[in-house]
Amino acid sequence: MILGSLLAMGLVHLVQLIGLWGDRDATKSADYYRKVLAEVRERYVDPDKVESEELTREALKGMLRSLDPYSDFMRAPDYDSLQEDIDSKFGGIGVQIEFRESWVVVIAPMSGTPGERAGILRGDRILEVDDESMRGLSINQVVSRMRGDPGESVDIVLARESEDDPVEVSIVREIIKVESVTNVALVQPTIGYLRIAQFSAPTASEMRAAVTDLRARGMTSLIIDVRNNPGGLLSSAKEVLKPFFAAGELMVYTEGRNADDRREFLSSHEGELWDFPLVVLINNGSASASEILAGALKDTSKARIIGETSFGKGSVQSVIGLPNGEGLRLTTGRYYTPSGVTVNEVGVSPDEEIVMSPEDDLNVTLQRRRPDISDPTVFEERFGFAPITDRQLEAAIAYLQGGSREETEE
Repeated sequence: MILGSLLAMGLVHLVQLIGLWGDRDATKSADYYRKVLAEVRERYVDPDKVESEELTREALKGMLRSLDPYSDFMRAPDYDSLQEDIDSKFGGIGVQIEFRESWVVVIAPMSGTPGERAGILRGDRILEVDDESMRGLSINQVVSRMRGDPGESVDIVLARESEDDPVEVSIVREIIKVESVTNVALVQPTIGYLRIAQFSAPTASEMRAAVTDLRARGMTSLIIDVRNNPGGLLSSAKEVLKPFFAAGELMVYTEGRNADDRREFLSSHEGELWDFPLVVLINNGSASASEILAGALKDTSKARIIGETSFGKGSVQSVIGLPNGEGLRLTTGRYYTPSGVTVNEVGVSPDEEIVMSPEDDLNVTLQRRRPDISDPTVFEERFGFAPITDRQLEAAIAYLQGGSREETEE
């Protein structure tokens, strides 16, 4: 609470308060900040750009970002967007995007969303949102412009390779619910498959429902796909892991700055264990909570890991709400597998390595996201390439068809 209050007040007013701790270095730094701020306010050529609160918030953002790539000071719109991601529900247009050469580019519109109905296509570059240029803005900034209250209209200008002139679309926002567990299917009569797109509040319940459904349809082994899953909530990963671990069994633990910061997460699962043969698919886009899942299951010989070495984000961020609707995302610890292995900056290495080119990975990702288009000809007409074989998935199927539980535990 003290930290939140100090940040809300702004660095200019902290000098007296810092003195309460007797931290001369901190006081000296705050004095120096105040001196620089005064010079900027008095001398900068454009007086409209030197408002104290605005400059202080930019300084806070720079301070947090200097610590590591994951810590951040979030203004109210960014904090709201983060909460929406955690809840997996928001008002928007329903497109998946990525950052490419100073522009945000559409990966694919989500099925049945306003973005798809408006004709947005893979590869469209987002030039403007409501008459504001998107060039150079971050993905979070572009997302915040496109999201809004359901029923409100947003005007978007797109650059499309097949068109000489920009494409203008006006779209009415709707509630977009992002299912974190998708593509639930039997890929063989007894082999189930599901993809975890992100670890959010509903993920564990969606996972349990998917496994229950697959087992009712004859599943005896399972493939969990966390490729290109950037992570999410540690608590969500813990809940997803529970059915694979007996009650009281260590799943993961975290260590923070101090010796007494260690927290152990033990399974509290009641009922039948999920001890069926299991494969987890990972790649370099699998990070954070995805690595908690893969690392814990590999470490305890409960699953075979197939694909590529994961990203290597083994740190834990705490989200701290601040006054004025703002927030702080701060790295407060690192997590470890049950045997004490950290994936930070090294990743989870697969038991069976199968490397796919970036282009093939992108194409396979799009195929997974659009299972509603099963006709290869229609798919090629829509997205500009013919469906390709997912070699990592094929390897997982081959292993489960020819392997055994004993082989998994070697």
